[in-house]
This record gives sequence, C-alpha cells and structure tokens, in this order.
Amino acid sequence: MTAALDTILRQAADAGAVPGVVAMVGNRDGLVYQGGFGTRRLGTDAPMTPDTVAWIASMTKAITTVALLQLVEEGRVDLDAPAATYAPAIGEAALLYDFDAEGRPLTRAPAKAVTVRHLLTHTAGYTYDFASSALRKYMKATGLPATNTGKLASLAAPLVGEPGEAFIYGISTDWAGRIVEIVTGKPLETVFRERITGPLGMADTMFRLGESQTARRATVHGVTEDGTYVPTEMVVVQEPEFASGGGGLYATAGDYLTFLRMILAGGTLDGERILGAESISGLMTDQIPELSVPALGLMSPMGLRSADFFRGRPTGWTLGFQQNREPTPEGRPAGALSWAGFANTFYWIDPKTGLAGVFLTQIVPFFDPRAVKLFRDFEAEVYRGLA
Repeated sequence: MTAALDTILRQAADAGAVPGVVAMVGNRDGLVYQGGFGTRRLGTDAPMTPDTVAWIASMTKAITTVALLQLVEEGRVDLDAPAATYAPAIGEAALLYDFDAEGRPLTRAPAKAVTVRHLLTHTAGYTYDFASSALRKYMKATGLPATNTGKLASLAAPLVGEPGEAFIYGISTDWAGRIVEIVTGKPLETVFRERITGPLGMADTMFRLGESQTARRATVHGVTEDGTYVPTEMVVVQEPEFASGGGGLYATAGDYLTFLRMILAGGTLDGERILGAESISGLMTDQIPELSVPALGLMSPMGLRSADFFRGRPTGWTLGFQQNREPTPEGRPAGALSWAGFANTFYWIDPKTGLAGVFLTQIVPFFDPRAVKLFRDFEAEVYRGLA
C-alpha cells in the first residue's frame, strides 16, 4: 500500500496537479501510512513533509463540536435547549426572506427558536456569504462584516431558512464555539488546549501560529481563470475578536489524524478520555434522516462549482460529520464519517473498517477538481490495498 500511495501522490505533485500534498492513514492502533510530496510554496524548494502546518478551515468544526459535547456530558449545555439560553444574541437573529424594490432586506422572526442541536446539525438556518447570494446582498445593504474578518459583529447575520427545516451550511459552528467560550468563560483555544489538543498531544493545532508553526506553514495557493496556481499571502486573522470554531484552526496531518483516531477508538486514546459513549454515538448516528446534505454551490475564478462529495448519493449529518448512506466507488462503506476544509483539505473516519484518513493541500477555492480527483484516487488505493 505504501509504495502505491507514494506513487499516486508523487506523480500528482510532479505533474503540477497540486502544489503539494500531505496524506496520512491510521487505525485504532496507530499510523498506517504517511507521505508528503511537492512544495509548501510554488517557486521555492521547501518540501511538503508530514510535519507541515496547514490551514484546516472547516475541519475545525469537528473539534469545536467535541468541545461542546464535553459540556453536554457535564450537564452545562442541553442539546435541545434554545441556543439563546447560552448565547442570547442567537435569539435576536431574524429570518431574511426577501428584499424590497430599493434593495433593503425584509426580515421577520423565525417560527421557532434555534436549538443547540440545530447548530451542530447545520439546520439552524444560518449560511455563509460564499454560499449565498442573498447573504452577500444583505451584507452589501447593511455593512455586515464577513466571518473571516474575525469580528464578533459578523455573527449578527440573519437566518435564511427556518430552524429545523433544511440543512444549510453556514456559521452555526462559529456560534457553537461562542457557546463554549461563554459557558466556560475561557477563549476557545484555551478550551481546546486544556480539554482536547493538550491531552491528545496535538501540539501544532492552534488558531494563533507560533514561531515553529509559522516556519512550517504551507502557503495557500489561489487559482486563476486558466487554472494556474498562484501563491498568496493569506493567513487567518491572528488577533480576532473571536476564534472561529467553524474554520480558524491550523494543524498538521498527524495532529488531525490523532483526533480522528480518538473518535474511531470510541472517545479514548492512549489513556486519555475525551468523550463518553453517548457523545460518540451522537457523532456516529444520522441526526437528519428526513433530510439530505445538498451539494454546495461555490463561486470560483474557473466558474460556478458544485461541491458534491458523493456524486448525487444521499448523505446525512451526525452531530459533527457528514455520513454517507450508501457505499462509495472508492470503497468507503455506508455509515462512514467525513468532512473537509475550504483550502481543499479532506478527511474520513470509517468505523466499520477501522480506518481514518487525512489529506491536506492548500488551494482555494474549495473543491478544486484536481485536488478532489487526487483525494479520491488516494482513498480508492487505500481500500484497494485492504482487499
């Protein structure tokens, strides 16, 4: 398996399909595969290595979810309580339903309250500006800042759907992170360090980059209209008003694989108990069986892009992960867990086979077809190697 995976990743990096890539596979006992190929920044000879630090974007969501579930276990948060119980500003969110002739937003109160469970299952009604033309129009009309500015005011976004009625991907997990901060009285990064990343030894997982992590950070590459990769100077805001529980973390592939192995192992890894059985069950059980996760429509320099992870096959959402309801062509069985990050980072957890995988590039915008193909080829080879 190692030789075959090395060949797939090396050939793609050498051919320029991606600037660089790091990928790892593990099981409940430890590391199965690791490899790094290509460069951290085009135009330099700094290699992608297993200890390369990458912006993992929405892969942050799973860690935030675990932090919140820890508070649920302690009886400090109720999943089915109104989220405004813990973060009152959520109760002030109006439902955006149209614009008047002058372009002014038309809003009304939602029919029911947003619950904590709605936040974790992305059924609260919140969206992202990159995925919603209505929210972009609202931002232009009102001056609402974008979430990636790190400003608390950005969380005062309206809902675009009724709570509980549809899966809508958005800032829900940022609000979950704020609930963690409000309930604990501590910054999210401190909570992570004390309760998750510290106990698990995830020393390179952080919102604010240290000197060592900066030295090993891979550059985020943009894409031009003809598909050329261009290095950028993009770095997540390092002194934000709030840490984005939805997308602000940096990490190495090894750190994140450790986190995934903890989930795979039932909440305890190397003697460190992070979650209990009920929380793990919630992370592995579809919470929206009557709904399905839709493809995400994204704008890119190469045109409108549809991020459809499973090519039209129905998928659900647990308390923290997308869950495929059917087997995939790559060999992933039904019931596996997965998600991704905006810079074309991907992962999966397969409880049935006992495997977890991490795949990191640094390319924006999301769902670059070359990165997606390479990830799928990588995963298919992992399962082929088990046959």
